[in-house]
Amino acid sequence: MDDFLKFAGENLFLFGALAVILVLLAQNLIASADKSAVTPSGATELINREDAVVVDVRPMNDFNAGHIINAINIPANNLAKQLSQLEKHKNRPIIVACRSGAQSSLACKQLRKAGYERVHNLKGGILAWESDNLPVSRKKR
Repeated sequence: MDDFLKFAGENLFLFGALAVILVLLAQNLIASADKSAVTPSGATELINREDAVVVDVRPMNDFNAGHIINAINIPANNLAKQLSQLEKHKNRPIIVACRSGAQSSLACKQLRKAGYERVHNLKGGILAWESDNLPVSRKKR
């Protein structure tokens, strides 16, 4: 134990850097532990069993290139202005999707602040959906 304390005292910079890295790692793990996130298969179950609504927050061009069937496109930068489109779905589960799951996570927080309780982030986004070979529609809306 004395050797450890001596080593730590002689290498304060290294131990300080280690402490910062551990704090950042813990913060990242806590932030990524979104309990409301669903995998593509979990999203499929919500859609089939509970008539969940899929909200795609990608830009219109990305949405038209391929999206989950029957998804509603509300780009993330317009979400606050277009919440009225979702009002009729307030009592249903809402699955929010983007390209990779990061932008939709922020949109989920925005929806929860607006009073939507059953909001789920699609873990991995459309990329995960497509990698699981789930169907996408290329119809323009």
